[in-house]
Amino acid sequence: MREEFLFPGDEEIFETVGEWPEIQESGARVLTWRSKEGVLVLSYEAVAQSVRVRWSNIEGDLLLDVYREGATRLAFTSTPSTVGAQIDFSVGECVGVMEIDIAPRISVQDRLLFQ
Repeated sequence: MREEFLFPGDEEIFETVGEWPEIQESGARVLTWRSKEGVLVLSYEAVAQSVRVRWSNIEGDLLLDVYREGATRLAFTSTPSTVGAQIDFSVGECVGVMEIDIAPRISVQDRLLFQ
């Protein structure tokens, strides 16, 4: 049996990171951050328990494109100097976490390991 995908509501996301999720026709929610380094797009969909992270540089070149199912928790953090997200995953015999620093610099760390 799959674990439930827990994620904050749109208002809580806005209060934490200052961005409202855009809602797609499919029901997916999309957050986009632009910086002098490029563009980071985080999308997530509750029913499919999926998350996609796309990071492009300022010239539009795609640097990272990760799509993963089995998301169990999405959380955002914000301090006066940083904004970030953490996504937990559980797929079969594997568990993982993706940590995204959105500000002041974009950084993505991803680990998926056997339990």
